[in-house]
Amino acid sequence: MARLLFTNVKVFDGSDGPALPGEVLVEDNLITRVEHTVGAIEAPDAERIDGKGAFLMPGLVEAHSHLSYGNVATLEQQGDIPPEENVLNTIKAAELMLMSGFTSLYSAASARMRTDVVVRNAIDSGQFPGPRIRAASPEITCTGGLGDARLYHQDRTTFSLIADGELEMRKIIRTAWREGVDVIKLNLSGDGFVRPGNGEQTAYTEQEVAAAAQEAQLRGLWMAAHARSDSSVKLALKYGFRNIYHCDYIEGETFDLLEEKKDSIFLAPAIGMIYASVHEGSPWGLTPEVNEVIGYKKMLDTCPGVYAELQKRGLRIMPGGDYGFAWNPIGNNARDLEHFVELLGFSPTYTLMSATKWGGECMGIDNLGMIKEGWLADVLLVDGDPLDDIRILQDRDNIVMVLKDGVIHKRDLRYFDPAAADRGATVETAERIA
Repeated sequence: MARLLFTNVKVFDGSDGPALPGEVLVEDNLITRVEHTVGAIEAPDAERIDGKGAFLMPGLVEAHSHLSYGNVATLEQQGDIPPEENVLNTIKAAELMLMSGFTSLYSAASARMRTDVVVRNAIDSGQFPGPRIRAASPEITCTGGLGDARLYHQDRTTFSLIADGELEMRKIIRTAWREGVDVIKLNLSGDGFVRPGNGEQTAYTEQEVAAAAQEAQLRGLWMAAHARSDSSVKLALKYGFRNIYHCDYIEGETFDLLEEKKDSIFLAPAIGMIYASVHEGSPWGLTPEVNEVIGYKKMLDTCPGVYAELQKRGLRIMPGGDYGFAWNPIGNNARDLEHFVELLGFSPTYTLMSATKWGGECMGIDNLGMIKEGWLADVLLVDGDPLDDIRILQDRDNIVMVLKDGVIHKRDLRYFDPAAADRGATVETAERIA
């Protein structure tokens, strides 16, 4: 059984409290002791890791992951990627996310029916390094909805599955359950990205949503909604969706309805995609004029007000910003933490709590997301203090150690042994450590 003693570290436990000096003992895959007095833990047979004052925190959780989207520039490009290449690209993206400090991913849709499932299973069985994953279906959408790129004269695919009517909805969810997904993703609203004004429209009828919810709930599947319009958010709440993404156009009583369900739902504004589209999307055709037409500039302006009100009402608001497109690529996911602080006005402590403690709750794992005795040893050691500057988590070189489930997946020898750089040593991965 592996035993690791972290000493001389500043411990952020995942709550809304401060980071305090201390020591943490890891045995096998669990945190077994946390003390806030250096030298309080006696563990002579444990490997002693001197953190040199580094910041020790829970692993990050991405609440809106599109691990298999391949950083495409158009929806149709996703459909052009063969499934074999898609799986290989997703495996590489999973390792990148783990090295970036994300030890868990809650998928908000897979590019193919089985991509999330296959990669989740391969990681769980130890074939490849990567975060633990809650695997999702592709985005289920209606004819003409977000993700339907077909033309009457030309059949094209993206990351979506088309389901119209109650019978098709039931069949596609039964199929997703058969293939092993954890989460059903349903595009309840459209999106201005594909059709101006579409984000304010609700895509499905209530009867279709009710049928989807019944099938998912019968099979123990969680449901996530792409829901920008006010009425789509109301449908998600009425039919027991667990994750509701965006909420851009909510108003009036919808704030009250969300507050009533605050203990059973998770929200993610996915502001990373909106920010990158507005400020960095021009090379891919997302010029200032286009962003005005599709509504993204307006959403970027109104999002802080919407989420300030939701935060005040006690909703669990989590980072996760639709990373997986050319102008918003996978691996940049920690930018959402900066957006939470700089754009939404949340404190760094609240932001880290949302990405750790609430992340564990979102994953549905009771002992994930905190540095506490008896909790899973998903641990990051960070050179620098994210509570002073949340941006340091965007630089992977600042993340000098990554543990997932008690296994060291990254150890930057340059931090622990400066002379190692002279010997050509840099970063140990799990394979080298083993």
